[in-house]
Amino acid sequence: MPKPTFFNLSEKKRQKITDLAISEFASADYDNASISNIVKQAKIAKGSFYQYFEDKKDLYLYLVDSASVQRIDFIEAARKAEKSKQKRDFFRELRWRFGISIQFSLHHPQLTQIINRAAYSDSPVKKEVFQRLQAAYKKPIHDLVERGIANGDLRADLDPDLATFMILTTADNLRYFIPEKLEIDTEALTESAEIVLDMQGVERIFDGLIQVLERGMGSTTA
Repeated sequence: MPKPTFFNLSEKKRQKITDLAISEFASADYDNASISNIVKQAKIAKGSFYQYFEDKKDLYLYLVDSASVQRIDFIEAARKAEKSKQKRDFFRELRWRFGISIQFSLHHPQLTQIINRAAYSDSPVKKEVFQRLQAAYKKPIHDLVERGIANGDLRADLDPDLATFMILTTADNLRYFIPEKLEIDTEALTESAEIVLDMQGVERIFDGLIQVLERGMGSTTA
């Protein structure tokens, strides 16, 4: 978490430092990203950086947290922009969220690349990154599950905590399943912010996942 002195800066200066940090961590892995490069471009003394953040890790995790907040805001903005206000059931809502999350990734390629670098490498902060991402998305998904139970979309005896864990774990691991299924080089996902995805293939995976969640894995003839 940044120190109070960072938030005392003007919004313009905070955003400049943040944007430069995003560019640095998107262009280099965690170990090779340079605080010196960031402060040089921001035209601030290196000592000033340590008045704003404890260290490189503190800055990096701040960017991860910011990405989570922006993703949630993006989802809510997309919902408000919808012409149709018709409510979706649990499974249609979850499917919609998967699709919107991909749109966020396409609209924010550098933030996505930072997460990809953590996911597809031996980053020393990898575990903490995904713990923070899960923590950020836990409440929205838990709320969705509880509404699904209340509305009769999900079984009344379903454990909301277990269902939330399952969905978050599945969503996290899609970042590994999708590249494998669509034969995407994960190294390319870390090296370039401009990756062309087979969106039809991604959508098919999302549809299949929702089908499994909604209908289960048991044989219909059992």
